[in-house]
Amino acid sequence: MPIKFIATSRLPTAFGHFDISVFQDPETKEEHVALSKGLVNAQAPSQPVLVRIHSECLTGDAFASLKCDCGPQLQATQKMIQEAEQGIILYLRQEGRGIGLTNKIRAYALQDQGHDTVDANLMLNLPADARRYDMCKIMLDHLQVKQVKLITNNPLKVQALTDLGIDVSDRVALTVGLNPFNESYLKTKVSRMSHLYKEEDFNNLS
Repeated sequence: MPIKFIATSRLPTAFGHFDISVFQDPETKEEHVALSKGLVNAQAPSQPVLVRIHSECLTGDAFASLKCDCGPQLQATQKMIQEAEQGIILYLRQEGRGIGLTNKIRAYALQDQGHDTVDANLMLNLPADARRYDMCKIMLDHLQVKQVKLITNNPLKVQALTDLGIDVSDRVALTVGLNPFNESYLKTKVSRMSHLYKEEDFNNLS
């Protein structure tokens, strides 16, 4: 059963004022959020809208973990949208690339032993990436957004939205939060998960 729109409210943040809309799966009660700015009077935007699909990451988003770049990416996107005065973050409740928090920490333990992120998941008999994106179409349709500039380093997200019938006019790279603790994690994304980083992105990590 598809997710349903529940409610919208204003949300003042450290990065500016946004609108926060919640959507819920009627069966699982799982909740997803659209954090948006500059979409007024329910009018369909005439130009492509900045959009980021951000999967929940408790460790990175809330605890400022250095094992990933999720927290910095989320904050940088809010700043980018605030400066552009228009945009959307689709915050999806897909912790640990869809395997859940418990399994994510189990995978972290295997990474501590020297396994990369992909192999750690596979060793737990879990997919390397269990996320889905069909809910994005419903959320964007609700906001009357048909054309997007997608903020991502993951070309599979571009393909996922395109397959859903959403016009991705451009991909906006987001290279923030790289550090010595997540260098291996990010290089695994490049070598095994098709993410788009350049070698120079890893120079002078601090």
